[in-house]
Amino acid sequence: MTIDPTDFARHVAGLVRAIPDDPEIERAADLFTKALTGGGVIQAFGSGHSEAVAMEIAGRAGGLVPTNRLALRDIVLYGDAPRSELDRYDLERDPSIARSILDLAPVRRGDLFVIISNSGVNGVVVELATLVKERGHDLIAITSRAHSEAVASRHPSGRKLADVADVVLDNRAPYGDAVLSLPDGGATGAVSTITSALLAQLVVAQTVRNLLEAGETPPVYLSANVPGGDAHNLKLEALYAGRIRRGA
Repeated sequence: MTIDPTDFARHVAGLVRAIPDDPEIERAADLFTKALTGGGVIQAFGSGHSEAVAMEIAGRAGGLVPTNRLALRDIVLYGDAPRSELDRYDLERDPSIARSILDLAPVRRGDLFVIISNSGVNGVVVELATLVKERGHDLIAITSRAHSEAVASRHPSGRKLADVADVVLDNRAPYGDAVLSLPDGGATGAVSTITSALLAQLVVAQTVRNLLEAGETPPVYLSANVPGGDAHNLKLEALYAGRIRRGA
């Protein structure tokens, strides 16, 4: 058996063609629009490789300014947890960490949460989702339904991220994420980061369209690497002082 990288490219191309037809994208964008027009901030969380998708949502060129990225390391950066906590292999499986992340975040009523997890079963994401809903926030999940439905929850409730969210965006990654089979039974060529990032960008684009159609100026970042980018971005960020964090 040999691996052909072009097979991976063809597989991803098929997903890229199919994903924009998902009606949940428009539902998610409606929640984004509702939050932004109400003065809210988009709070995005992902652990492991899913944090890359949170970075697609919060603080990047072409993206929305009123966005905030939450992460496991917040318990060290903004809390009093020791640095050694971040070396725990099972950190994202510990539900108790979720409350610390949320309590340390600059969250206000009307903020919208996006939680990204390919499996959707680890303790942190399910507990964070549960707390978010208990506190009255709208919640969007980006996850793989195929993988999530094939494995057991690691949360004491037995629930999964998709069970808690108001809108579920399916990244269409297969069980195990990778798509190219190997002779030993494993696989290579993971797709979830690519397809989840596509979903995130489609939601942002639809949100910008919604705002434009409502006669509003979308609060969108310019690249910091174009003339005037810094001034433009700092002016918009100042409107959300104390509510959005940039940096680590």
